[in-house]
Amino acid sequence: MLVERTTKEVIIRLPALVDTEDLQDFLNYARYKELTADFKTDQKEADKLANEINSKWWTKNSAKLIK
Repeated sequence: MLVERTTKEVIIRLPALVDTEDLQDFLNYARYKELTADFKTDQKEADKLANEINSKWWTKNSAKLIK
């Protein structure tokens, strides 16, 4: 593996035998970090949003899961 930093980007060279699924997981995480780098929020606010999303999901899908 070779990592090179230029003024505009970081270049990572990997051998062709690297598992593509593992590589995709890594790239998804890197993309997430890139997209959220400028977000400024506290854990309390994130937890509140997650609870709201989970509650809405459960309301929509509970009938499919409980029989």
